[in-house]
Amino acid sequence: MGRNDKPLTKVIADEIIQLIKDNHMEPGDRLKNEYELAQDLSVGRGTVREAIKILVSRNILEVRQGAGTFVSSKNGIPEDPLGLTFIKNDGSLMIDVLDVRLIIEPEIAAMAALNASPRQLERLIKQCDIVEKLIINDEEYQEADALFHQRIAECSANKVVNKLIPVINSSVELNITWTKDQYKKMTIIEHRSIVRAIERKDSNGAKYAMITHLNTSRKEVMGNKKEN
Repeated sequence: MGRNDKPLTKVIADEIIQLIKDNHMEPGDRLKNEYELAQDLSVGRGTVREAIKILVSRNILEVRQGAGTFVSSKNGIPEDPLGLTFIKNDGSLMIDVLDVRLIIEPEIAAMAALNASPRQLERLIKQCDIVEKLIINDEEYQEADALFHQRIAECSANKVVNKLIPVINSSVELNITWTKDQYKKMTIIEHRSIVRAIERKDSNGAKYAMITHLNTSRKEVMGNKKEN
């Protein structure tokens, strides 16, 4: 056992996390190389290598072949935090997920209307434009749609809400898969309605625009379930 009676690799992993915090590093920032980290932390390169593996497995770091080690954009959040991968993707699951989203996302949209900075609002509008263009061109828009919902959460200026983004994103992916893109035109209209309410700082408008958007999805899922 090493420092604090923990395995040394875990101690070093914790110390690398602290280095990231102390240096205010952002996703995409490059860490020092293995040799430099080993010197800074007074351990061998093998220990640093194993610590980095731990942090990669926790979505805190990512290693790019030939480029180095970087802070991950996943911010240490699991890709499937609800374990939906192992649940049958049928209508009942999607309805359950949408019911949870109806509890969470309208309030997030309301917070976004009150707290969005000019820069955050600019990013949200840009992402709305991207989704709309992809839909009009009949191109894949799943990731862009998920990022649109992420931008709304970022506008809330709430650190905990930002940690809910992967939950929302996993749901968006399921939703597009289940509805088979049958409500693309409504997506454009409803996204614009949400954005306009956030732009004019109308928290109630944003809240109810999001409710409308999610209820459209729910009706589509219910319709598909009956057909099947």
